[in-house]
Amino acid sequence: MQIPRLYAILDATCFADASLMRRATDELVAGGCTLIQYRNKTGSAREMLEQARELKRRVGDGTRFIMNDRADLALAAEFDGLHVGQDDLSPEAARRIIGADRWLGVSTHNPEQVTEADQTDADYLAIGPVFATTSKVNPDPVVGLEGVRRARELTRKPLVAIGGIRRANARSVIEAGADSVAVISDLLRDPRKSAEAFLAVLR
Repeated sequence: MQIPRLYAILDATCFADASLMRRATDELVAGGCTLIQYRNKTGSAREMLEQARELKRRVGDGTRFIMNDRADLALAAEFDGLHVGQDDLSPEAARRIIGADRWLGVSTHNPEQVTEADQTDADYLAIGPVFATTSKVNPDPVVGLEGVRRARELTRKPLVAIGGIRRANARSVIEAGADSVAVISDLLRDPRKSAEAFLAVLR
């Protein structure tokens, strides 16, 4: 698989209401983003499914949508993939639910987890946090660019770097071995222009 350089994450907690998240989605797509993860850690299953279906409907087939955590909702919303963390479903269990055709990503935070995840049939691995981040209440220890380099040595799977990545440091992350950068905060302000700026940096 070939993963896009920019992996946008829509975190529902970053938006005052669903309409703002829908607008941000439209702008990200207009800015050239073709891979978006929907993350909602606080909403009910009904709310998440409604939002997910609406986002998927708005973007059509040109953008791949990944569901965070919830394999059942990935299926129900007809998303293109699922991303699981270390405390979520195992990659094996997730794969049994979502089937062979959807993308499956796994979060890792250290060399041991990278090695373990590499042995699964996950399509891509995420490594981080690369830099200090405010997007998680209790983030894992920062791995730095050296952590990205080490992860690159340990897997041939596509590698997505996440955590504190901004336009100013994104290129260094790619140069350290990541195939893609996952971004939340630095896409919030003027999402279209921000996505365009990221893609220009990441060429």
